[in-house]
Amino acid sequence: MAKYLNSLINHQHIYQNAVYRHSPHFNQRPEKIAISLLVIHCISLPEGQFGLNHIDDLFLGCINCNAHPDFKDLAGLEVSAHILIRRDGQVIQYVPFDKRAWHAGVSEFNGVPNCNDFSIGIELEGCDNLAYEDIQYKTLAELTKEIQIRYPDITQQRIVGHSDIAPGRKTDPGKAFDWEHYFSLID
Repeated sequence: MAKYLNSLINHQHIYQNAVYRHSPHFNQRPEKIAISLLVIHCISLPEGQFGLNHIDDLFLGCINCNAHPDFKDLAGLEVSAHILIRRDGQVIQYVPFDKRAWHAGVSEFNGVPNCNDFSIGIELEGCDNLAYEDIQYKTLAELTKEIQIRYPDITQQRIVGHSDIAPGRKTDPGKAFDWEHYFSLID
């Protein structure tokens, strides 16, 4: 029996502890590309406001760009992530892990461009300069362990922030993200 069968990620590449909401913003991964990178992001809409439905609406392609002045730049944007971890630890999955979610944009890891091709994107509800919740770290660590069982090419050295693969363009998950604490939870 394959090791990944003991994972909470099922044969449809859905995390069983997540609420699943199907995003239209994904496509197929290139053939013969191993899932080998985990990218940590953060998002809040509007920035610094939590618990609203705007992130869902963005990832599901139905955001009302008139709902807040900051949303004007989101018109026509097609973006998604595999997972969102809310401030209370709730996990929402938008794209199966074996599909190519549109989370990284123009990106590069170890000289290989187009990180969406070979990565899993996890969004934390938050922003660069506010501390994340303990339950978010706990949930992220549990999910990371499940991902590493199912996709063993994702080692600790292949877990990065969005800022690491798109330097100068992106800053998330930001200085408030405690990498040392997070890694201590997955060791």
